[in-house]
Amino acid sequence: MAEPTAVIGRAALERYLVGLFRERVEILALRPLKAVPDAGVDPKGFGYGVPFEVECLIDGARRALVVSRTRPAQGFGHDYPADRAWQALYGHAAYNSFPRHARSLDVGFVRQSGELVSAADAQEFFQLVEKAGGRLYWLDLDRMLEGFAGALDTARAETLARFLAEAHAVRREEPTLYQRRIRELVAHGECLMGILDSYPHPYPLLPPAACEAIERAAVGWRWRLRDRSHRLARAHGDFHPWNILFREGTEFSLLDRSRGEWGEPADDVAALSVNYLFFGLRKSAPRDPAAVAEPFLSLFLTFLNVYLRASGDHEILEVLPPFFAFRALVIAHPRWYPALADDTRAALIRFARRMLEAAPFDPETLPAMFWPLP
Repeated sequence: MAEPTAVIGRAALERYLVGLFRERVEILALRPLKAVPDAGVDPKGFGYGVPFEVECLIDGARRALVVSRTRPAQGFGHDYPADRAWQALYGHAAYNSFPRHARSLDVGFVRQSGELVSAADAQEFFQLVEKAGGRLYWLDLDRMLEGFAGALDTARAETLARFLAEAHAVRREEPTLYQRRIRELVAHGECLMGILDSYPHPYPLLPPAACEAIERAAVGWRWRLRDRSHRLARAHGDFHPWNILFREGTEFSLLDRSRGEWGEPADDVAALSVNYLFFGLRKSAPRDPAAVAEPFLSLFLTFLNVYLRASGDHEILEVLPPFFAFRALVIAHPRWYPALADDTRAALIRFARRMLEAAPFDPETLPAMFWPLP
């Protein structure tokens, strides 16, 4: 069983307790906590928590406390430190709002040095990030709505494809983490089911029966993909034109890596390439709202073909469809893209539904993916 990596030492624990209680503290004993002491073999072979008891004197009065951390087990949604932070922050509030529950006295974190730090008064959390220079990539695509692609536009698509292939070449063997990512694609609040829930209902372009059919098909995809854990790779998680900053030439920086450090390469490939299709649909509308105009169709094919050559990952064509479906449903969403024409939304929704049919993605069939359903 995986254990927390930061060791909590007696001296650091004593300093923390002095700061918390503002009294003299003497630790008398530290011992692993068993649910039923001296009860023989516990039939429960696994638990999320890693608790230990602290017997101590606080201003001369004997107290018994428990320090608990969530085990960084493989699977169960506890894979990343942020997952385990959620467990602790949630528990601190939840324990004290339920009758007869053992009270939570504090919640905190352990630094790499082993120091314990209180976080009980925290209301919101923030990140401080260096500012990256450059222009967002979507501005390049927006410019091409009124013109053509130049050599630099093609070079940038090729550069992004080669970059992803190199990033995805770093693999990890951890089946539960891959299964989590596929499960999240279907059921996470930011992914398929969460996006469908956040559509206005009723919504003429996406009635309840269509939403149900999408979810049923997505569950089928989950069970087709969950055992392909050999594909688990270093991933960005939100690799789209609003998170890519280009400077001169093909130099670029990235923003907002999301949903963990490891994932399915198809997620990154779909996140970017679906935007070539999106801008191509916008350029065709209203003349032909189900067609992907140039130069965007060529940029899509260039990006995908360069990625396939650089990565050697032709299996990705078998995995891309549900990720395309998710990204298309985000783009078609009236909250995310409020000014989008209904004809373009409808084409994207048709694309999402067709992507969820059980077949590998074939770029040759792409035009028909946006046509009206029979």
